[in-house]
Amino acid sequence: MRILISGVCGFAGSTIARQLVERGGHEVIGFDNFSRAGSEINREQLAGLGVKVFYADLRAAADLDSMPACDWVLDAAAKPSVLAGVDGQTSSRQLVEYNLEGTINLLEYCKRHKAGFILLSTSRVYSIAALARIPLKAQDGAFRPAPGAQMTGLGPDGVTEEFSTTAPVSLYGATKLASEALALEYGEAFGLPVFINRCGVLAGAGQFGRADQGIFTYWINSHLRRRPLRYIGFGGHGHQVRDCLHPKDLLPLIDAQLRAPSLPVEDRVVNLSGGMASATSLIQMTEWCDARFGAHPVAPDVTPRPFDVPWIVLDHARASRIWNWMPQTSTKTIFEEIAEHAQRNPNWLDLSARF
Repeated sequence: MRILISGVCGFAGSTIARQLVERGGHEVIGFDNFSRAGSEINREQLAGLGVKVFYADLRAAADLDSMPACDWVLDAAAKPSVLAGVDGQTSSRQLVEYNLEGTINLLEYCKRHKAGFILLSTSRVYSIAALARIPLKAQDGAFRPAPGAQMTGLGPDGVTEEFSTTAPVSLYGATKLASEALALEYGEAFGLPVFINRCGVLAGAGQFGRADQGIFTYWINSHLRRRPLRYIGFGGHGHQVRDCLHPKDLLPLIDAQLRAPSLPVEDRVVNLSGGMASATSLIQMTEWCDARFGAHPVAPDVTPRPFDVPWIVLDHARASRIWNWMPQTSTKTIFEEIAEHAQRNPNWLDLSARF
């Protein structure tokens, strides 16, 4: 089976490509526009594994016309920041061109070659307003849903696929939600297998860490280098919580999807995350770093930031039911892996900051 990975030199794309090669049984090719500093590092490593890596811009349909025919496309390319389009670094038009028009170009490729399509989507398709309405309490330095909190799509293990996706979800979230809808419609219209994997916060060694993306990598690297850190918003206490997932844990599920029979549309969309077991607040992250590297102060900053929410933890029960999938890499292992990489690469934050 031949698999084409978009954004193959990014963190998620390169990790998945390596895992597919190690598992064997597939020919893996990929493309990237190498717009982010550090992507050449992954390009060299993938080439050493025998992965064919092409230059192509997702926004240019003609670039995809030159790609060889494949059986499946895994879309791991995106402008991944929830602040994309409003932060002054990426225009709103660029965001839409990459994250939505790029998806359309990939779907047209799939239509032409009768290829299946797997989209790596995001937890940020869920409604910011609805997430903000979840009643929370602070316990042990972290927000948690208050006992008895009841909302559609909120269960004891987190946010399910039935949670509201009503706007606002951020421009970034909207492009991913629209991509999901188009992918499912292309699948129905042209008889293509399509799967949507809504991922929580991906983290691990080699990720390009920034404050608005790759937060765990950014925090650990910044703490180690004694760079300024802030608890932004929500009283400046650092109680805001995210879940954590290593992208290599996606492989068993993706491998199953590549071989899957037809499924009902509602079963083609699943949450993937480390779940409640991985839920970590910023102050808990700081405590881990203090124990690992020595104490480093973090300043409170009560100023709210656009699109921030106090708590998102995805419930992956549907993926477990359909695919018998569970995350395998513990949060402690992920943090330690990031820390060891940070110690070996003292300039990683500077590299991550350049586009």
